[in-house]
This record gives sequence, C-alpha cells and structure tokens, in this order.
Amino acid sequence: MRLAAAAVLALSAAVTIAAPLAGLAVAGHSVAPYLVFPPRTEQVVHAPFAWGAFMAYSLPAFAAVALYWAALANTRPAQAATNLRRFPWWGWLGLALLAAGWLLAWSDALVPSPWRRHTFTPLWLGYILAMNGLVYRRAGWSLVTHRRGWFLTLFLVSSGFWWLFEFLNQFVDNWYYTGIEASDDWDYFLQATLPFSTVLPAVASTWAWLRQFSRLEAMTLPALRGHSSLAWLALLAGTLGLGAIGIWPQALYSVLWLSPLLILCGLQQVMVGETLLAPLRQGDWRPLLQPALAALVCGLLWEMWNYGSLARWHYSIPYVQRFQLFEMPLPGYAGYLGFGIECACVMDLVARLVEGGPLWPLERNDARARLPNTAWDTSTGRPVC
Repeated sequence: MRLAAAAVLALSAAVTIAAPLAGLAVAGHSVAPYLVFPPRTEQVVHAPFAWGAFMAYSLPAFAAVALYWAALANTRPAQAATNLRRFPWWGWLGLALLAAGWLLAWSDALVPSPWRRHTFTPLWLGYILAMNGLVYRRAGWSLVTHRRGWFLTLFLVSSGFWWLFEFLNQFVDNWYYTGIEASDDWDYFLQATLPFSTVLPAVASTWAWLRQFSRLEAMTLPALRGHSSLAWLALLAGTLGLGAIGIWPQALYSVLWLSPLLILCGLQQVMVGETLLAPLRQGDWRPLLQPALAALVCGLLWEMWNYGSLARWHYSIPYVQRFQLFEMPLPGYAGYLGFGIECACVMDLVARLVEGGPLWPLERNDARARLPNTAWDTSTGRPVC
C-alpha cells in the first residue's frame, strides 16, 4: 500500500506537469517560457467582465449550497454528552501567534517592512495550533498530539503540492504576488515554500474541527455508485483538460482546479483499488462534503488575512473580475470546495504512505488517534490485539 500511494503521488505530479506542456507542443508553441524555476507570474490583463460568464461560474456555488442544504436537512445527529477539557498550552501559543501575526501583517508602523513580509507563516502556524487546541478540548485528541507523523508529513507534501499550482498558474495567469523582495530565484523559492507548507495542515486541522459538530458528522445523501471504468475516464478527462489550458487558457482556466483532482482519483482507483470517495457508495458523503467545507473556511481566512498584508496575492481572472470579497471575485470561492476534496485525496495518500492505511473511515482513525501505540490491520481497519 505504501509503495502504491507513493507511486500515485509521483505520477499525479508528473502528469500535472507534463500534460499542459504537451498541449503547448501539440499546438506548436514553445514550452521554454514555462520551464523557468521557480515559476512566477506577473499581472496580465484578461478578457473583460461578462455577465453570462459570471452567472455560469456562479452556478457551482448555488449547486453546492443546495447539496449542503439537502445533506443537513437529512441529518439525525446523535445527542452525545461532551466533556470539555482544558484548552492546551500549545493552543494558547497558537492563539498568540495568530493574533501577533495578524496584527503585524496589517500594521505599517509596528515592525519594519522586511519583517512584515514574512508574517504569513507564523500567522497560519498559530491558526493550525489553535484549531487543533479546539479539537483537543472537545475530543481529547488532536492531529498535533495523536497523529504527529502523518500531520508533520503534510507540511512537507504541502509545499510541493502548492508549487504544482504555481506551475499551472503560468498558463492561465489568474493570480500574481506583490510586496515580495527576493535577492534571487532561490531566495524567492525559500520565501514561498514556507507559507506553502501550511496549506494542507490548515485544511486538515479545520476538517478535524468541523467534525466536532454533530450535524456535520451526521450528513447523509443517497448512495452514489459508478462503474470502475470511470477511473480511466477521469484520468483521461483530467489529462486532456490540463493539456487544453495551454492552448485556450482564458476559456478553460477553471480546469486548473478540476483536472488535478480527476487525475488523482483516477490514478488512485487504478493503482490502489479505492479512493477517499469510496464511502459515497454507501451514502456516506462526509469525505466529500467535510473537506470541501474546511477548504472554504480556510479560503475565507486566506483571503481576509491576505487583504491587508504587505506581501500578498491579487487576482486577474477572465470574465468574472468584479464583485470581489477581499481580493477574490465571488464565484471564485466555489473553487475552494473542489480544492478541499483534492486536499483530502492527497491527505489520504499521505496516510497510506506514512501509516500504512487509508484516511477513511474516520471512526477507525479516531480510535487510532486515541490509541497511537496500537497496531492496526490495514485490511480490516481493526486493532490487532
């Protein structure tokens, strides 16, 4: 299982890089400008706002709201007594880091500009610790204390994970950065890699926190089944989609967020035999709905804390660059939902690689968190006595 998980991660990254370059080559364009390391993008003026495109890109948001409403309306949450524990000291440290990071990120006078440019990482480390502290207070375990190996590995994987999106952004030029000072390319790479390392741990921590709400833990929808050939179809669609963004970047920029997910799920189903979304066959939609919501929560905070920072990102998106909440046009927030599912798929593969078993079912992993020194049978999900 570990070897297969590592192979899926590596092959997914390889296909994600190769597909858009292949698309450029097929269209007769040079690939050399896209092989610069580290990948950077500048502000690019795209197609102007269009109401038709704006409404079309808003439809996924309305569909997501309807889906969550249906799932929540169908809940039958258990009424379990909760014994709250003392908020841990490292949770207070996280709150202090978060508060200090936010204050310094938005302040012109408290610290010199070179320091202010580097507040993203401590702010989000504080958020990660604070969210795990909230989970620990309610559940008696947390990712920080009881699944440390898997959780720390997420920091390492997260950096490479987001650099793939930086690479893909070269083709669509949907976001760019200002306020960054780097002496050379390696300095820029190091400055960017540290913040990128917090992405997966932040989504994982928020997901663990959302699971403490009984209604979100009881969400159900009708079972969703599909033929095994869909894995090959997803892999083909994802690969072709990334190949096409190099040719028609303004028309297909949203594919950047969908195709890597299709490639990940397709490869994992083919090489491992199951994905994180397998429980949908039993009507258990939590592995899809919960991480999507977790990424949306993180997305709102990413955009808010970015808004007043010195080193920050801006958007330039074809057809929808209007009606912004912070820097992001409103339809863009729907992209965080798909991104959250992709994050969860990567987390599942990292769990298989580090712990030798899948991330789901979470009930098994809750017990595993409470009993960190127990051996587990990966085929049955039960402890080995």
